[in-house]
Amino acid sequence: MNAATSPRPQLWILRHGETEWSKSGQYTGLTDLPLTVEGEQQAVEARKVLEGIDFDLVLTSPLRRARRTAELAGYPEAVHEPLAVEWNYGDYEGISSDLIRKDNPDYLIWTDGVPNGETLDEVAARADKIIGRVLESGMDNVLVVAHGHFSRILTARWLEMDAREGRHFILGTAKVCTLGWDKRTPAIVRWGL
Repeated sequence: MNAATSPRPQLWILRHGETEWSKSGQYTGLTDLPLTVEGEQQAVEARKVLEGIDFDLVLTSPLRRARRTAELAGYPEAVHEPLAVEWNYGDYEGISSDLIRKDNPDYLIWTDGVPNGETLDEVAARADKIIGRVLESGMDNVLVVAHGHFSRILTARWLEMDAREGRHFILGTAKVCTLGWDKRTPAIVRWGL
């Protein structure tokens, strides 16, 4: 990322609304779950936060929980971006971290990863490609509708941090964030609106 020579776009993030598994704390990577009734209402509420923002591009994970969130938030024509899917949790798909910690009390996804799924570095590489696209686009505002862990990793990478630092950015369902600049330094402008 070369902030000195590139335009300074803002990257907006909208996490998808609640699903049954996000509600219960189960890892939901590539399982294509629908939003709950509450998740749909959350997406409608997110629309109010985004109202009045002129987006040059809206990207969405192709998974239906993100697509439906984009639609209810006012972006039914959002471009499907396969790089924005959630972390592939492999053998931990559908399992909660609390259950994993019963066998491994020190388990932390950010350092221990997931068996037979994506590595953190692989997820970070996907995030880096989206960031590169945004920075090279010359656009002012880009919205990405995505997932919890992916959005946190995307944020860490925007801030030029190691992807593991995404653990510090808790993001609720259907919450909006803005990544931008403090002069020439990548920064969080708004978090969890």
